[in-house]
Amino acid sequence: MKAVVHTQYGPPEVLHITDLAKPVPKDKEVLVKIHAATVNRTDCGMRKAEPFIVRFFTGLTRPRQTILGSELAGEIEAVGGNVTLFKPGDQVFGLTGDSMGAHAEYICLPESAAIVTKPAALGYEEAAAVCDGAMLAYNYIRRMDLHEEKSVLINGASGSIGTAGVQLAAYYGARITAVCDTKNMELVQSLGAHKVIDYTREDFTQIEQQFDYIFDAVGKSTFGRCKKLLKEDGVYFVTDLGPFAQNPFLALWTKKFSRRKVMFPLPKVSKEDVAFFKELIEAGKLKPVIDRRYPFDQIVDAYRYVETGRKTGNVVINIL
Repeated sequence: MKAVVHTQYGPPEVLHITDLAKPVPKDKEVLVKIHAATVNRTDCGMRKAEPFIVRFFTGLTRPRQTILGSELAGEIEAVGGNVTLFKPGDQVFGLTGDSMGAHAEYICLPESAAIVTKPAALGYEEAAAVCDGAMLAYNYIRRMDLHEEKSVLINGASGSIGTAGVQLAAYYGARITAVCDTKNMELVQSLGAHKVIDYTREDFTQIEQQFDYIFDAVGKSTFGRCKKLLKEDGVYFVTDLGPFAQNPFLALWTKKFSRRKVMFPLPKVSKEDVAFFKELIEAGKLKPVIDRRYPFDQIVDAYRYVETGRKTGNVVINIL
């Protein structure tokens, strides 16, 4: 099989396509023929090993996991012994978790992995673009007590996490103020935002309004800048370590010493969450947002584009 491999940390050019042996499913594993995957911020960070602390999990001097990619859609080609949840021919989508490996033509996963049969209405490319942003957004949204009396500001509302976050907050009935650039304002409003702020024309941290929650889906602001926008018992959720890796420490400090909290929960990948996203898709409450599609042999270009920080929603790799 063909796979995109990196054996050293560095820029997108460290990636190269090579031929590897096709994996064989073990007991309670399934073999997935991957039709589509994505390139996201996590892939870029692991490829560069930035911030440096990433190396303590991925390998100090060189990557232990040489095939990146955590999000996929494809078809079950074969199953190992004692597999009961899937059969050959099932069309599936979901996440590989810490094992990564989706930037390849095939992957073996435990049947308990975070994959489920894909919604019939979605093609493989659309299905591949659902779960990473939705999983990361849901990791925060589920910790908010959202309903029609609650307000949330979502910074970075046009990215993969942000577009999912807007839709999930809308599903729970919150009053949503979203922050994005000019070209994405109409899109973000269509996803459920009640008010949209164009950050190229207005500094959202200077508005005269307070919120129950702030969700920084891109990690480009700080608790210090946003604190005055929070109600007295408001919570600042952030997806990034921060410019000085301060957010995990702020989460601990504010838990004890401040009514306004910082929360930096670590994401968890589960089959139950992917099944929930499928239900939302089938109910018309969640849809993938795709910016660009690249063929497999142009994956380096896809990484370059993701690293511009200008993508809207997701960048999909067509593997089949």
